[in-house]
Amino acid sequence: MRIVRNIGQVSISVQDLQRAIAFYRDVLGLEYIWETGGMAFFQCGEVRLMLTVPEGEDTPSGDQTSVIYYNVDDINETYNHLVSQGVVFKGEPHEIGKLGDRSILMAFLNDTEGNLMAIQAEVPIN
Repeated sequence: MRIVRNIGQVSISVQDLQRAIAFYRDVLGLEYIWETGGMAFFQCGEVRLMLTVPEGEDTPSGDQTSVIYYNVDDINETYNHLVSQGVVFKGEPHEIGKLGDRSILMAFLNDTEGNLMAIQAEVPIN
């Protein structure tokens, strides 16, 4: 069973969000999407880049500064399959936010080395 479709988003922790936005937008020329709640989003090909000022439990800690978000076709089916394989999640799939006409659902987990990651799915808003 193929679990992951592709990488949908990568998160990078930053200290100064406005300075980082200027770098990624003005220096690297990435397509700026929007900013909200201590986060800024850019499109880089098919992968979304999220810059974030860390806070809360679903953020990198220590030396870890990046999180990879893996796209899956059906987040609940994938979640249940991984749980049946012994994967321990930090919580069930839940809505993180809305992106236009889509709702973004995520569930966070750590790999065997302690790296934070997430599975995610974008579903149409009814």
